[in-house]
Amino acid sequence: MNGRTIILDHIGEREAAAYMIDGKLDDLLIDDLDAPRPGAIFRAICDRPLKGQGGMMLRLPDGEKAFLRYSKGLRPGQPMLVQVTGYAEGGKAVPVTDRVLFKSRYVIVTPGKPGINVSRQIEDEQRDRLLELAHSAHDTEHGLIIRSCCAAADVAEIIEDIEAMNTLADAIMSEGEGTEPEALTEGDGPHTIAWREWTGRADVVTDANGFENLGVLDQIENLSDPKVLIGEGSMFVEPTRALVAVDVNTGGDTSPAAALKANLASCRALPRALRLRGLGGQITVDFAPMSKAHRKQVEQTLRAALKADPIETSMVGWTQMGLFELQRKRERLTLTRTLPEGL
Repeated sequence: MNGRTIILDHIGEREAAAYMIDGKLDDLLIDDLDAPRPGAIFRAICDRPLKGQGGMMLRLPDGEKAFLRYSKGLRPGQPMLVQVTGYAEGGKAVPVTDRVLFKSRYVIVTPGKPGINVSRQIEDEQRDRLLELAHSAHDTEHGLIIRSCCAAADVAEIIEDIEAMNTLADAIMSEGEGTEPEALTEGDGPHTIAWREWTGRADVVTDANGFENLGVLDQIENLSDPKVLIGEGSMFVEPTRALVAVDVNTGGDTSPAAALKANLASCRALPRALRLRGLGGQITVDFAPMSKAHRKQVEQTLRAALKADPIETSMVGWTQMGLFELQRKRERLTLTRTLPEGL
């Protein structure tokens, strides 16, 4: 199977979407049935400040708790609008932000941050055209970001998207007052996220049993193996409770350049390996032994690979023991928490 293919299906009762490139699984989205989706918006009630962490615990509907990373100016009992930013780990509170965004395929509406901005990936001539379009269609106090896929989009579809997001933003932002927590939006499921984020040209398959017929389930099952073949050796990706440990090996290659080749190959493969397994948080990479002179080349390769990855990841740097640390946003649930037993 050549080319790019998007498969929309279900795994058990969970909605799921897969992105394939030349028959190889490149991205995977699986819905969670037990936790608020990232992007969901709530009216939350401030509960109690956590002075040692500088944050505020919030009450959500159905007795759930959320954590906001600051508490300055907030008081217990105060209502506020918050948006889920990721998944909680190990029974912790749901992470949220008060910077609510309304994101769709073509635009992002940003209440409280006025102004119109265009993606830097769009060329100057197109930027001018899209800015003119946005100013004519966007007549609210909300801010607006024109996303990169607008470069090749139909004008009518962009305008429709702007109007829909503005209407939604107006409706939700008016719900900030109230004495009880309330769910205002449920967040987007995998099929909607696939439409919103996987905007390149691709065949779309919606047939029943598409995952099974196109080999997606087999590739998902293989993800339970921590070993990742990288062509120039191997890489092991193993999550623990505290962090994700990554170990890079050269295999049978004993040449002087073996370590550098394996390390560069692992840099290119690491974002996909983490993405498909739904891994985030602290990442520690034990690269194959190499000279310090090669570290800059490894960092450049890793930075380029992460730039093309949709999940926010920060490169922290080298430790005194020669390990490399990253911090990755928890936007996905790990496969062990989303897949039914026996897949």
